[in-house]
Amino acid sequence: MFNKLDERVLSLFAAALVALATTSVRAGDRQEAENLPPIYDTKADGEKQIADALTAAKSDGRRVLLQFGANWCIWCHWLHTVLTTDPKIAKVVKDDYLLVLIDIDDVDGKRHNDAIDERFGRPTKSGVPAWIVLNANGKMLASVNTEAMEKGKGYDNEKVLATLKQYGKDHPAAEAHLAAATAEAKAQSKNLLVYFSAPWCEWCKRLDAYFARPEVSKALASSFAIVRLDLELNPGASEIAAKYGRGEKDGLPFFLILDASGKQMADSFGPKGNCGFPVETFEVEHFMSVLKTTGKYLDADKLRTLEGSLKSEP
Repeated sequence: MFNKLDERVLSLFAAALVALATTSVRAGDRQEAENLPPIYDTKADGEKQIADALTAAKSDGRRVLLQFGANWCIWCHWLHTVLTTDPKIAKVVKDDYLLVLIDIDDVDGKRHNDAIDERFGRPTKSGVPAWIVLNANGKMLASVNTEAMEKGKGYDNEKVLATLKQYGKDHPAAEAHLAAATAEAKAQSKNLLVYFSAPWCEWCKRLDAYFARPEVSKALASSFAIVRLDLELNPGASEIAAKYGRGEKDGLPFFLILDASGKQMADSFGPKGNCGFPVETFEVEHFMSVLKTTGKYLDADKLRTLEGSLKSEP
């Protein structure tokens, strides 16, 4: 008959056997993972990664998907492969999320980004990869144990897709999106900067990245309520763009400036048509002219910042 001490010893022995087996499997997995190209930046500041992603997310309402893991984690590599190579999944990630890989490896004897892990309730306590989903304001919407999506030595793509769709962004009708921005503009005595894009538009991504730069975002926010309308994701966006003069052959991105009453003040049509993402000198001149004439609170310093950041684009 076992007494409590015997039971405790047996439990510890069983746990040790499980730990030994797990360590053996993980050692093999680790060797396999270390032969793959690294996907996590072991020197990146996780707080800055998150802050940058949230700034970008505010422009279009996407979620921020934090994937905690490390380069030695083969499951992290497998999940990353699913997210980036499965066409359906990659599209949802691109349309609905900003994916941020948070490294948790040991750096100089300390666990990298440990404070972030703690802040979100230790999602890695059950292992990695682990997901945290944030909205554009930084509120945590979900903590996801990715083990539930595993299948054999890999992942069940349908479960991954379903999970992403469950927590993905809402795609409001363009009119509702525009109305919310108009209300913000009225409340803050600003004008509206409305720009139109599409998921396949590379120049649109350049404009997204430019608007997401901290110095650009700060300067523009002083004078504009900014709203991004996706021609494919926001129902009614194409009709609004057409209403304000964009034709099907005018290209993307397309932007316009409205006052708080909805009156059109300016747009991206310059001397040679839609300037889109301004690169050429005449395009930059038109873009800056629009900002100068419609940005109520853009002083000389802010305008220099905006133009300098634009010209520093690769």
